[in-house]
Amino acid sequence: MAPTPLPSPPPHAVSVDVEDWYQLRRGGETPISARFERSVEAVLAALAARAVRATFFVLGRVAEDAPHVVHRIADAGHEIQSHGHAHRPNHDLTEVQFREDVTRAKHLIEDVTGSEVYAYRAPLFTIDEQNLWALDVLAETGHRYDSSIFPVKTSRYGVAGYPPGPRIVETRSGRRLVEAPVASFDWLGRRWPVGGGGYVRLWPYSFLRKAWRRIEREGRPGILYFHNYEYDPGQMWAHRREFPLGVRLQQGLGRRGVPKKVNRLLAEFRFGPMRQVLAPLLEEVT
Repeated sequence: MAPTPLPSPPPHAVSVDVEDWYQLRRGGETPISARFERSVEAVLAALAARAVRATFFVLGRVAEDAPHVVHRIADAGHEIQSHGHAHRPNHDLTEVQFREDVTRAKHLIEDVTGSEVYAYRAPLFTIDEQNLWALDVLAETGHRYDSSIFPVKTSRYGVAGYPPGPRIVETRSGRRLVEAPVASFDWLGRRWPVGGGGYVRLWPYSFLRKAWRRIEREGRPGILYFHNYEYDPGQMWAHRREFPLGVRLQQGLGRRGVPKKVNRLLAEFRFGPMRQVLAPLLEEVT
């Protein structure tokens, strides 16, 4: 009797940036909010309902303040990697401060999970032409893949014309690591971001489906990301009096539709954790 063939790796990866929106917005020593854990549980339930494993990029501060939540993610079988420690944009950090931030986060998360942390996603995608030295620091500190370079130039971040698919990059000092940008596709002479954040909030699902089908036809992995707090759309309304209208519009517009859109993508396309999707490339830099 012939052996049962192993399932092929999923063509796309799904990732979650794990942070407490309220804590970050309030700043300082604000404790983890009561809604944070519930939002993570909602994400875990959505993934379990579709039998999908994901990569969770966890803040070091979350590992420090809510280690039981990190344990819960790990116990559900998901990959856990680093989102840095304090969610400070890397454009605001010196090389020394960046090294301290990523090293602290890596050690905190490893202490909680007992597993190696070897990947990173920058807060607000703040690795670009200004600070490509950050890739050297990541490689020096034991990170083998990164998902921080946004392949579309925006007013806040991104690199115009950056290759849209995962690839091995050589740093300025000759080190190598895998760079895995979030999903985008070229259409009508422009590059369109479709990997998550405000773009998933604002694009209609028909446009997202079109984009992901195009990415699939091109034969390259798409990287989807979202935040745990986007599975708690009522949070913004609950704190509406605490934040100015600009913040509420920028981060709240279309927020209620995110869970439904993400869930449809997870059901319609095959997703898995980034380490699985990037495995062939990771073998070359290990």
